[in-house]
Formats: sequence, structure tokens, C-alpha cells
Amino acid sequence: MERFIDFFTKNLSFGGLSFNLKLFLIFLLVFFAARLILRLFKRIVSRNFTSERKGKFKPIFGFINYSVYTIIVLLALQNMGVELTAIFAASAALLVGIGFALQTFFQDIISGVFILIDQSVHVGDIIEVDGKVGKVENITLRTTRAVTIDNKVLVIPNHLYLTNTLYNWTENGKITRERVAVSVAYGTDVKLVTKILIDIAEGHSAVLKTPAPTVLFQNFGESSLDFEIAFSLKNSFKAVPIQSDIRFSIYEAFAEYQIEIPFPQRVIHST
Repeated sequence: MERFIDFFTKNLSFGGLSFNLKLFLIFLLVFFAARLILRLFKRIVSRNFTSERKGKFKPIFGFINYSVYTIIVLLALQNMGVELTAIFAASAALLVGIGFALQTFFQDIISGVFILIDQSVHVGDIIEVDGKVGKVENITLRTTRAVTIDNKVLVIPNHLYLTNTLYNWTENGKITRERVAVSVAYGTDVKLVTKILIDIAEGHSAVLKTPAPTVLFQNFGESSLDFEIAFSLKNSFKAVPIQSDIRFSIYEAFAEYQIEIPFPQRVIHST
């Protein structure tokens, strides 16, 4: 029995580190216990969440996991005799030497933490950065992955959220207001134009009935009367093909009612 106990408690030294089988088993026990507790915590917290809401909280749970595992590893190293202050000091000195190379990396990490804290972006949100639009599929501490309407993956470094303007199309809800502009020639019956635009928008299966589509008389142009039809969509990620459908319908309806879509004209006087 004593030999068995000695086997578990005997210290082994390697490169200045001291550890034994007992310490190793305790580390494994704590690691798997923490893993089990974290899974249980996630299950309890998210049990009443919808699948979409679970996706939004996935980065937060990931951040909690990384934090807990990091603390466990640091405590294990400390019990093995590793001087953590020396590691931190060496890391600081190293970062000074390669600070410029790692500057963007740490900007991404810090930005990722801010995203997780202030919840400005969630999984499932539709965002626009630098003119590129995508649906957020995954958020990590360093990058955000979004899929475009063309099924291309955007890998967005998180520091762009601090240095660029971010448009979150769905932060206030999934329903968004979209618009299609169209111009007609002077002399056209504006009431007829309004009716045609309303009928086309209301007739599209993807356009919501409430709030109802509206027509705006935007401007008196140089050679045209400028209108805009505004309508609501539940899935703004598909706004582009829906707008295209409406433009096709407008063109066909204007051709049927002989409504002219003007083009800019210039009168040149010669002397």
C-alpha cells in the first residue's frame, strides 16, 4: 500500500519542473469536471432559447470556456513550480520586440471581446462592412465569418469593427424597409404610377402586408418625375433578387400602360 501511495506522490523533475501522478490526475479530474459543469451551465441557461438565440449566445459560451480552461492551465503550471510572473515578464519583453507584428492580432482579440460584451453583432445578423453584405455564421475572438448571398465566405478581422462603420441590418429586428427607385416622363399620370407601384409591391409573395408598401414622389428631375416604392421584407438577405423582381414587373407594367421611362436629354446649340 505504501509503495502504491509513494508511486502516486513521488515527485518527478524535468527541466526545473516538479510534478507527480497525483497532481496529474487531479488536473485531469478538475479539467473534466470543469468541462462537465460548463456543459451543464450552457444547457441550463439556453434550455428555453430558440435555435437562433442559441446561435447568438454561442460566442459568449465559447469565451467563458476559453477563460475557465486558461485559468485551470495557469493554476496547474503554478503547482508544477512554474513562475508565472517570469512568464508574463518574458511575454511582455517579447511583445515589445514584435509588437508591431502582433498589433493587428491583438486589436482583433480586443475587438472580439468588445463584440461579445456589448452584443453589437450576433450569429444570424445581416451586416455590411466596406460595402460587403453577409449573414454572420460564426464569431470568434479574432474574426467574424459571414456568408454572402453568392454563398461566398467573408472572413472579417474583428478590428474592422473599431476602424470602419458597421451596418447591422437586423439589430432592430428581422423586418427591414427596402426601396426601388423609378422615373417617368413629365406629363405621366402620377396617380396611375402610384397605383401600379403599389399593386406590384403588394403582389410579390415576399413583401409583407404590414407595414404596407408606400410610394414616395421623390423629386422633379431635369427630365423625369422621380418616384420610389418602399416595402417591408422579413428576410433582408434576399432583398436584391426581390428588388430585381419588382423592377422587372415595373418595366412590364409601364410598357403595358405606355408609360415612358425617360433618359437624360441634352440640347446642344451650335453657332
